[in-house]
Amino acid sequence: MSEQKDSDLEIKLQQRIKEVLGKSLHIRHVDSGSCNACDFEMNALSNPIYDIQRFGVDFVPSPRHADMLLVTGGVTRHLEEAVRKTYNAAANPKIVLAVGTCACGGGMAGQTYAGNGGVDKILPVAVYIPGCPPRPQALLEGILRALDQYEDRGESNES
Repeated sequence: MSEQKDSDLEIKLQQRIKEVLGKSLHIRHVDSGSCNACDFEMNALSNPIYDIQRFGVDFVPSPRHADMLLVTGGVTRHLEEAVRKTYNAAANPKIVLAVGTCACGGGMAGQTYAGNGGVDKILPVAVYIPGCPPRPQALLEGILRALDQYEDRGESNES
């Protein structure tokens, strides 16, 4: 039953990418001070079990090539400028996903002398994916919700 649910999610994701973007989906990962647990779960999306590249989803090294930004970790003071520069370099429409408890609200550390807390204190976040770390299925669902945000903004390929 769980395999069927995962399969339905994967098919829905592939269809939404084609409907909304008309091409593949390029994601830029931004680590703003994470412990890397969320990063490992994001990396699992590329393994043979999930293999999101078969749906046309690629992680790209440049924000200029990205359709969305996945931000992990609470934004540390030292990485705040890098996070802003990455966001500003991304093409419009800019969709930001906060991945993990730290990115969603600061996590256990919260807002301190060394960190700003959640990503939404720095950037406008479209989708929050909670969890410490969130499972790969949650990441897929968050990406799917972000694609709906594209359509809600009227930025679809057809307009």
